[in-house]
Amino acid sequence: MTDYKNVAPLEGFDWEAYANGNVNTDQSREAQETAYEGSLNKIDDHKVVDGTVISINKREVVVNIGSKSDGIIPAGEFRYNPDLKVGDTVEVYIENQEDKKGQLILSHKKARASRSWDRVNEAMESEEIIKGYIKCRTKGGMIVDVFGIEAFLPGSQIDVKPIRDYDIFVGKTMEFKVVKINQEYKNVVVSHKALIEAELEQQKKEIIGKLEKGQVLEGTVKNITSYGVFIDLGGVDGLIHITDLSWGRVSDPREIVELDSKINVVILDFDNEKKRIALGLKQLTPHPWDALDANLKVGDHVKGKVVVMADYGAFVEIAPGVEGLIHVSEMSWSQHLRSAQDFMKVGDEVEAVILTLNREERKMSLGIKQLKEDPWQNIEEKYPVGSKHTAKVRNFTNFGIFVEIEEGVDGLIHISDLSWTKKIKHPSEFTQIGAELEVCVLEIDKANRRLSLGHKQLEENPWDVFETIFTVDSIHEGTIVEMLDKGAVIQLEYGVEGFATPKHLVKEDGSQAQLNEKLEFKVIEFNKENKRIILSHSRIYEDVQRAAAREEKKAKAPRAKKAAEAPAIQNQAASTTLGDIDALAELKAKMEGEK
Repeated sequence: MTDYKNVAPLEGFDWEAYANGNVNTDQSREAQETAYEGSLNKIDDHKVVDGTVISINKREVVVNIGSKSDGIIPAGEFRYNPDLKVGDTVEVYIENQEDKKGQLILSHKKARASRSWDRVNEAMESEEIIKGYIKCRTKGGMIVDVFGIEAFLPGSQIDVKPIRDYDIFVGKTMEFKVVKINQEYKNVVVSHKALIEAELEQQKKEIIGKLEKGQVLEGTVKNITSYGVFIDLGGVDGLIHITDLSWGRVSDPREIVELDSKINVVILDFDNEKKRIALGLKQLTPHPWDALDANLKVGDHVKGKVVVMADYGAFVEIAPGVEGLIHVSEMSWSQHLRSAQDFMKVGDEVEAVILTLNREERKMSLGIKQLKEDPWQNIEEKYPVGSKHTAKVRNFTNFGIFVEIEEGVDGLIHISDLSWTKKIKHPSEFTQIGAELEVCVLEIDKANRRLSLGHKQLEENPWDVFETIFTVDSIHEGTIVEMLDKGAVIQLEYGVEGFATPKHLVKEDGSQAQLNEKLEFKVIEFNKENKRIILSHSRIYEDVQRAAAREEKKAKAPRAKKAAEAPAIQNQAASTTLGDIDALAELKAKMEGEK
């Protein structure tokens, strides 16, 4: 609606004549209309022009563009500009010079939109500070109305400090800088943080220039992370690393500080170029080791809480910031390799003995096995040679079984000491891990903390009896229970085993004895010391054959002797006769010579 209060009366107008009905007709009506039309701006539909705000209320804004009527624009189109006032020049889009009511139809929103893309690009090039209206939240930030374009304001670009409540910014008009434009997709990114960063940068330089190591400052907890706490020192941030929050172990910085709280911190280090400031909180209090009881010494008992676990041991805090290590080897008298987690866990309250104490290096080692008596201290009395006990199988080797009689007291049963009669190739054939086994102490090695144990010694040595049963050349029934390259294992009576080589497994018909076959075997060797019995099946019939051959040979011997004697007599007679003849001839010749 037009305000007529300040409209001046037309000069030279005869109001008296007008009242009497006598109107000046010097000018034609057409001329008057022409003069009136000339007093108005020439406007066209669908154009963007500048107008002047002449009135504002909650619902609408009245704008004069020099036309015969004023235009009314909804106030919502100006919500991005809360500072709008009467007299301001605004751009408007002429949709229609007159509607059915004769009203001029204008739009500020369309006017902005028609020129918005050019305005946005100009603002980015000139780094102009522009105003925008925050319409709503979106994933990762806010939507901002800038020149009628919906621009994106990332959450990280709202302020220099982290924002925890985005909703408080919805509906606000703020100043921004255009920081990024995607020409292809018509995407615009704005930043409010960029406006204050330059100012903060100068403040940071001034603050850092005055910093000194060891200086104590007051700051505000700005952000808490898993690795530390960021402190606002009044325009510049510093970091308290989690290890500098407390002399004790800290798993979560929130245990020490609260968000937005004010605390005193000490400058540990800073970097002018990177503008990094390292802060400390624990350094404002004395080191707990300096306050440790001066009378505390090696051998004393202390109590504490397990704060850190590792495979090799546990760290126990006996006072805030004072820790000692219990190595896994100091947790039990047992020699078995075990993990520290088998004995304790984080949070456990434990009692321990101080083993070493170095106040200068602030190190302490503790032990808990020392709270119990060393089982090897009186081992000869508790486990004398020949005594019998129940042990637990802990481990196997190819040569025997490692067992534990009690925690810290281990022993070895050699594979040869498991059974008097069975040939055991591997301990797993005899027992299993975790099983209980009766043992006898054979020998004590106190220096190496190891016992030599036996299982077969729990019974009498049957080989003393076997020596009288399995005599050489005695024959026994046996079953072939295992075939090997070098022969066969034969199961004999009384649970004893013997061995036969392949040549002693040949049967009388020439075939080879087979697995599980039951045959008679002759003992050809008995070795009590090595517990070895050598057997032969073939020797049984071979010996019979040899005996028969001997008997036959013996029977043939007299006849052979008589046959041999007859020719000898004949030879002897023949020999005598010839001799006699020679003698007689010689005698005859001698006698004839004498004559």
